Amino acid sequence: MSDHEEQPANRLREELPDEVPPSPPAPGRDPQGARPERNGPAGRQRLLKGLWPPRLTRAQLIVALLLFGLGFGLAVQVASNSDSDSALRGARQEDLVRILDELDDRTQRLEDEKQGLEKQRDELENSSDQAEEARKQTLEKERQLGILAGTVAAQGPGITVTIEDTKGTVEADMLLDAIQELRAAGAEAIQVNGVRVVAGTYLADADNSVAVDGNKINAPYRFLVIGKPQDLEPALNIPGGVVQTLEKEQATVTVERSSKIVVDALRAAERPDYARSSSQ
Repeated sequence: MSDHEEQPANRLREELPDEVPPSPPAPGRDPQGARPERNGPAGRQRLLKGLWPPRLTRAQLIVALLLFGLGFGLAVQVASNSDSDSALRGARQEDLVRILDELDDRTQRLEDEKQGLEKQRDELENSSDQAEEARKQTLEKERQLGILAGTVAAQGPGITVTIEDTKGTVEADMLLDAIQELRAAGAEAIQVNGVRVVAGTYLADADNSVAVDGNKINAPYRFLVIGKPQDLEPALNIPGGVVQTLEKEQATVTVERSSKIVVDALRAAERPDYARSSSQ
């Protein structure tokens, strides 16, 4: 090869920089280029250590409890509404109408009660009317007690019960059963053949007849009873009740409803010998 041919190659070699020797690996890094080793824990371990155990403040705990209670209440309300909706969805039209009527009646009763309480509040707040209101309440209480004690006459809806005893088989205990049934059914005033029946009334047999509080009465026995007729009449006609018992004794019982029954037989007010009011 001539000198002229070797000169470009030599010139090219001279222009290239000398090869730089590879630098030694840095401390803590392996020859493959891995990251340097660290003495501390790994990143995942530090994250877990920071999250657990949780560090909650008092405010955070209160907020968490409030949110839990709110969520639980909403869940219960949704479940209750779902049950009610499903029950109403499967109800008949007649049942829905009845439920609506009951709700209307209940709403009306609550509204009336509200108005009554507001009226009482207004009356009590007005000091000038307190004495008058107390007097009215006292008179009304006296009237009610007078009806129960038989010292005043009474009138109102009720029934008339007539017992025909042509065989003379009706006894005092049968009439007493009738009085007890009527009282249990809500009778507020009772009169038998002109004798007022009160809390201390007693009946006894007397010479083929009956004596009420010592007053002899004869058949037919006529009861005047004030109360709700829809409750009084069924109470006497229940199976095995007063009417069936008297009919077995060959007596005839007639029950008539009336919008106005007058109980005008009176009893004299008696002063007890031993009992006294505890307020004295």
